[in-house]
Amino acid sequence: MKVLFLTKEYPPHVYGGAGVHVDYLSRELARHIEVEIRSFGDQASERPGLRIRGFGVDRARYQCPAPLVPVFESAQRCLDMNTSGISADLVHCHTWYTHLGGILVKLCYDIPLIVTTHSLEPQRPWKADQLGSGYRFSTWVERAALEMADAIVAVSLPMRNDILRMFDVEGSRVHVIHNGIDTEEFSPRESEAALLRYGIERGVPYLLFVGRITEQKGIRHLLQAIAYMNANFQVVLCAGAADTPEYAGEIAAMVSQVRARRPGIIWIEEMVDKTSLVELYSHAAVFCCPSIYEPFGIINLEAMACQNPVVAAAVGGIPEIVVDGETGYLVPVELSEHPPHAPVDPDGYARALAERVNRLMADSHLRLRFGREGRKRAVERFGWASVAQATVSLYRRVLQGGRKPEAGVPRLR
Repeated sequence: MKVLFLTKEYPPHVYGGAGVHVDYLSRELARHIEVEIRSFGDQASERPGLRIRGFGVDRARYQCPAPLVPVFESAQRCLDMNTSGISADLVHCHTWYTHLGGILVKLCYDIPLIVTTHSLEPQRPWKADQLGSGYRFSTWVERAALEMADAIVAVSLPMRNDILRMFDVEGSRVHVIHNGIDTEEFSPRESEAALLRYGIERGVPYLLFVGRITEQKGIRHLLQAIAYMNANFQVVLCAGAADTPEYAGEIAAMVSQVRARRPGIIWIEEMVDKTSLVELYSHAAVFCCPSIYEPFGIINLEAMACQNPVVAAAVGGIPEIVVDGETGYLVPVELSEHPPHAPVDPDGYARALAERVNRLMADSHLRLRFGREGRKRAVERFGWASVAQATVSLYRRVLQGGRKPEAGVPRLR
């Protein structure tokens, strides 16, 4: 069996959970089947069972509005991925950026299409700020791919429910397979090189946030919550890759305001390397995930694997990872029913985040217990080997079951 992965992200060009997922899953799958990866970038490598090829694009000739550049360059790469010729038994797409490529593979090469949903465009209306009118394309191509896919992988049960509610898809084609974690790579470390590099004071506990500067990651709500937090610990914001320059400026202004009122705010404005990230997780007293939209929330799993107690929003797939009162605290948040799905009571949410953080920061024994239980849960429940086995089983069912009549040509809407 050979599977073709189409993905925007692949090392060294990884900035989010989808790229992490593709990296680890493909490596584990290559132990069992042949895997080819076509990604956005300049990657070129080959190892037993795994071939990686990046596809670049020349933006210099583009004369479209800036927000449309990501849309058209994605479409161009998807075309190039197809015209390069394909020999695979299945094509497996990750994120809307490659959905057009998967559609073309299915229709033109007559190969079954698998789609993993790392997020859903209708649940991220703030993407219109990044893509402009191109958001209409991203939502359309996502719907087209999902409704014609032979199988869909949802990374959590809430994600599966969202798919069935929002798209014209048979329930038999939607399968829950969780993300995984390499618990050897993500494990407690004693090295403090990252703390020294980023000016984190040793001996003073710190709260850690890791995430892109995007509305869904909830960084603005964490910054609001800091006003209600005790001042006897540091706050480390490992946050970069803003969706837009405007949003980056807005968050920068908020950080400046918080720093003016409270000491110990450290902002790491870059995507840190993996070794540094593991060190930051390992030495943090508490990890906080204030996301308002998180289909799975792999960052919580990374923190738990590094024996870090977690305070996280009870949204999406996070409650399938974090066990309230056992590996950390889940913070209830009521979101508006319509876009932009913001907290109905932002100040109440900020206060609730701060209350849980303060509670953990004041109890080192509780932090230690939560951390140990979190590490145990990550090891026992979320290994990549089991994720790969479930994925291969799904591939076999698709190939043995033949083409589903309902998985046909997408309708224009």
